[in-house]
Amino acid sequence: MQTLKDITQTEIKISSNKSTRTFTIRKNGSKYRTGQFEKSEFSEAQRFWTGNDWMNFLKQSNDYYIVK
Repeated sequence: MQTLKDITQTEIKISSNKSTRTFTIRKNGSKYRTGQFEKSEFSEAQRFWTGNDWMNFLKQSNDYYIVK
């Protein structure tokens, strides 16, 4: 699990699942799970995405759902 911060210092935690190529994102007590990434996108997101990238993903993408 990675703990990252965005530009506003909001803490987000990212966990990856390599077998399904998905991510679990925890932010402000909420839990989100991404849809399946392509192999190259998954590797890039896992290695290079910052807290701001993940916040933008949540704001601009519909490829995730809330986990209860």
